[in-house]
Amino acid sequence: RNAEENIVKRVCKELGITQRELAERMGVHQNMPAKWSSGDEPSQMAVNFMELLIEHEKIKRQLYKFKQGFALIDEAKQGG
Repeated sequence: RNAEENIVKRVCKELGITQRELAERMGVHQNMPAKWSSGDEPSQMAVNFMELLIEHEKIKRQLYKFKQGFALIDEAKQGG
């Protein structure tokens, strides 16, 4: 239960978004994330959705790092 209570805060922190923006991404009423973060239990589907948002953000960050690495390799090839 404790992990679920904090998932809204965790998602907002990981994604750098507000609870209102989270509600927009999830397609729920703007007050729902606040209710979830203050004790109301989110549905399992909502929890899964929020976990997927975090996973998606991690993958985007990894992809960005790979792209940066490939750009550096291309730069090194052109310089040499």
